Amino acid sequence: MRFLLDPEQRAFADSLNAMLTAADTPAVVRSWSRGDHASGRALWRRVAQAGVFALAVPEAYEGLGAHPVELAVAFVELGRHAVPGPLVETVAAAALLTEPGPAKRLLPALASGEAMATAAPAGSYALDGDVATTRLAWDADGLRLAPGHGPVRASLDPARRLTALLPGGELLSPDPPVAHAVTWARLATAAQALGVGLALLDRTVAYVKQRTQFGVPIGSFQVVKHQLADAKIALEFARPLLFGAALTMTESDVAAAKVTACEAAYATARTALQLHGAIGYTAEYDLSLWLTKARALRASWGDPGECRAAVLDGFSGGGRRS
Repeated sequence: MRFLLDPEQRAFADSLNAMLTAADTPAVVRSWSRGDHASGRALWRRVAQAGVFALAVPEAYEGLGAHPVELAVAFVELGRHAVPGPLVETVAAAALLTEPGPAKRLLPALASGEAMATAAPAGSYALDGDVATTRLAWDADGLRLAPGHGPVRASLDPARRLTALLPGGELLSPDPPVAHAVTWARLATAAQALGVGLALLDRTVAYVKQRTQFGVPIGSFQVVKHQLADAKIALEFARPLLFGAALTMTESDVAAAKVTACEAAYATARTALQLHGAIGYTAEYDLSLWLTKARALRASWGDPGECRAAVLDGFSGGGRRS
């Protein structure tokens, strides 16, 4: 099968890439990491105005309907530019809000960018609960609108600020489609990771052309070429799995895409760090914004072990469509 984007999808990706390039996202990420959300909120609204979140919201609630392929296209670009915020969690929230009453009340604002959401199992940490305006938590009793959040905690990725959601709150659904939401979240995470890996590879290729040893660019060394080639192959292998999963939207296919894309991004991050040398370890150098995100996304919405188990379950049971 050929998983080539059509002209409209390529134009969508190009428009997002141009917008995010002009937005100076490294500066936005650093402000977000410090708890200054003004520039991040402004960028969030621009991303929403481009239709990104509407791709996960039904037309009945002012969205564009479910378009997983286009959503994956968008999240590759969001990862390429390290856009901060609860991006994946807003997609998960859109998938969780299926009851007509709560959906009518909450989804239009998510689609338009007026609101942002976070979502997590009750008792676990949620991403950016301090800035999210819609906080969803689920347990055996159902899906609730959390009344608030606990203290902000730092994570491996400085731009991923974690908070516990307060218990209680309005019951939105006694039987939310959690598996469906997790599948959408894993697809978005896989796409974001692929974008992160591609950005790391591009930055490293540019760097090895400039850094010299023994009077020549280190990019001319055979061992460096082999490392970059391995990273490129891993990322390009993940790409068709991602878009193939977006077409089928089965739990096993999406889990396979998630583990493959995240492992490829993580391997590319390790290669990027090695080839950059000591400068790659410094938080002041922009490369760190992608290095830490590659590591964090690897465990987000299902670590490699969980995703591989989901793939095996799909082989034995045929997989479920979400």
